[in-house]
Amino acid sequence: MADAAAAATPEWATKEPCLMGIDEAGRGPVLGPMVYGCMYCARSYNDTLATLKFTDSKTLKEEQREELFESLKVNSSIGWEVDVICPKDLSAKMLKRSKVNLNEISHNSAMGLVRKVLDMGVLLAEVTRDRALRNWVFNETALNMHMKTGSGYPGDPDTKQWLEDHKHPIFGFPTLVRFSWGTCTPFFKDAVEVTWESDEVDEDATNNGRAKRQVKLSSLGFTGFKRKTEEIESSGKGRCKFFQARKLELVRKFQ
Repeated sequence: MADAAAAATPEWATKEPCLMGIDEAGRGPVLGPMVYGCMYCARSYNDTLATLKFTDSKTLKEEQREELFESLKVNSSIGWEVDVICPKDLSAKMLKRSKVNLNEISHNSAMGLVRKVLDMGVLLAEVTRDRALRNWVFNETALNMHMKTGSGYPGDPDTKQWLEDHKHPIFGFPTLVRFSWGTCTPFFKDAVEVTWESDEVDEDATNNGRAKRQVKLSSLGFTGFKRKTEEIESSGKGRCKFFQARKLELVRKFQ
């Protein structure tokens, strides 16, 4: 971690509960470093902070950003730290034999800032994402679910192990997981193939022109894979008794 010069730990930060925000610049460009920065203040200063005209840096001109940075440096009610990751380091990590992707580099930088500020003695009362993850209330009621989730980032070994421990060959993952992320795909190479009787009527069938068919789901449809379905001849078993008993059918239009 390459640090720019920053002020010593403010006395108030070691006595009052604090808030901290983290942001990055330069994740997308082909030139220059990627920089992660954090700013923290006492919770009691939060209302005042909203009046200081800080906003999304992309909406500000360079001169405005310079002025705000100068005002930040002399504001004794605000503390800050930065991590400057040079292009050489980015290239070396992303191109070495055991590659480190940009998400993992970003995660390590952000967590490094959190650790550094905590080591300085700052009382961070709200690291909101970590708290939300730690206290997550599951919609699922399955037994044997644990919360050794790690950070939740793809490169974290604890996170990978948690995904492995909680995958289900039919239902996938609990709702805590972002199913749309390609990270999920490798965990379901051996997922159970599901076949069910379709509600749709095949008008082209030879059985008096109308026949029910089955639909087979052969992929869970995570990012990078299209949801693969194929129609096969009906097994003759008919729809599941659960749906029959409750007279449930697929409805596309309401009259």
